Amino acid sequence: MLMTRRPMTRRNAVFGIAAVAALARSSMSRAQSAGRVIVVGGGFGGAACARALKRANATLQVTLIEPNKVFTACPFSNEVITGLRDIELQQFGYDRLGTEGVRIVNQAATKVDPQQRTVTVADGTSLPYDRLVLSPGIDFHFEGLPGYDEAASEKMPHAWKAGTQTLLLRKQLEAMEDGGLVAIAIPANPSRCPPAPYERASLIAHYLKTRKPRSKVLILDAKDSFSQQRLFEKAWKELYGDMIERVALSQGGRVTSVDPLTRTIVTEFGNYTPDVANVIPPQRAGRIAEIAGATDATGWCPIDPVTFESKLAPNIHVIGDACLGGGIPKSASAASAQGKACAAAIVNLFAGRAPETPRLIGVCYNTVAPGYGFSLAGNYQPKGDIYAEVESGATSPVDAPRELRAREAADAEHWFQTVTADCFG
Repeated sequence: MLMTRRPMTRRNAVFGIAAVAALARSSMSRAQSAGRVIVVGGGFGGAACARALKRANATLQVTLIEPNKVFTACPFSNEVITGLRDIELQQFGYDRLGTEGVRIVNQAATKVDPQQRTVTVADGTSLPYDRLVLSPGIDFHFEGLPGYDEAASEKMPHAWKAGTQTLLLRKQLEAMEDGGLVAIAIPANPSRCPPAPYERASLIAHYLKTRKPRSKVLILDAKDSFSQQRLFEKAWKELYGDMIERVALSQGGRVTSVDPLTRTIVTEFGNYTPDVANVIPPQRAGRIAEIAGATDATGWCPIDPVTFESKLAPNIHVIGDACLGGGIPKSASAASAQGKACAAAIVNLFAGRAPETPRLIGVCYNTVAPGYGFSLAGNYQPKGDIYAEVESGATSPVDAPRELRAREAADAEHWFQTVTADCFG
């Protein structure tokens, strides 16, 4: 959605999603005739898109297909893992979307026929569409990590889809003896929320420092550098001393295989057998995107960045973590903004108008201890076939007083309340 130019600040970013929504509602006129839109996936992107479509044009027939009646959010789930937050605070239903006229189908989408323009759900029902929006999030590329699969995740949880895995990792931390080792295996990009593993390492270190102070956190990383690295490393030194050790790619940190029976993590230069193994496997777009023919050889979905329409499957749009978004990160903030921008494009397409060029705001907050946070925000716009950052964003200063860190931790909570209310009511 088009946005007025103003200096980017973290405060602007907190309210950026709401501002995008307001601008969309004021700038999109009603379509001349009803259309049928199916949205698959009820996360931040799918819920935001379905709601924006119905608000922009009440005559649209909007159906949200999502097998779960309750959505469990990933942002702030690291606090659930470390006992700082109850998982119920992460859970949201779809009742408000239903009262606004969105039809909710609580089944899994199992088949997409782009030629017939139908989606088949688990009970065999076939639902027709004029436009389909896929927001399936991520699935795991198990072939990319020998030894790791669904069964292995019960021994070495990934906790990269919030819910039962979140609670499993929490239970393992609670059961570990003082003096134990927690290892976090981090994959290469692209990956959902790239800074989140380092936030997780930080909060686990906080848990250990307060409960099991002789314990350690080992990060085995398939990357040499990562987002907001200087901020994280300064916080680690300041808060946790030598409790966190990171082995980067060039130091042999890339995990090449695992053995769940012995809880062994294998890297190029050595093996590790931690007491708790948090293994985050390589990722790709959710399976339904592949079934629809929207993924390429990377496992992700190339799109037209103006309309989010698939470059491989006509009349299908892909938003959120599943799409190849270029410079815009795979995050809840980005997914929500993409959902609204995609809705605006679809309304214009139904009305026979050229879609406007979206301008999206993305913000990423990280909490490394209670009352200690920092952030990174950016403005993104289509450039060629991808999104690129078109205006320098606001990054927390490395040498900031604790008062600013505390304010940003509070801003993070405020952002979460804003984005979840915006998507789920």
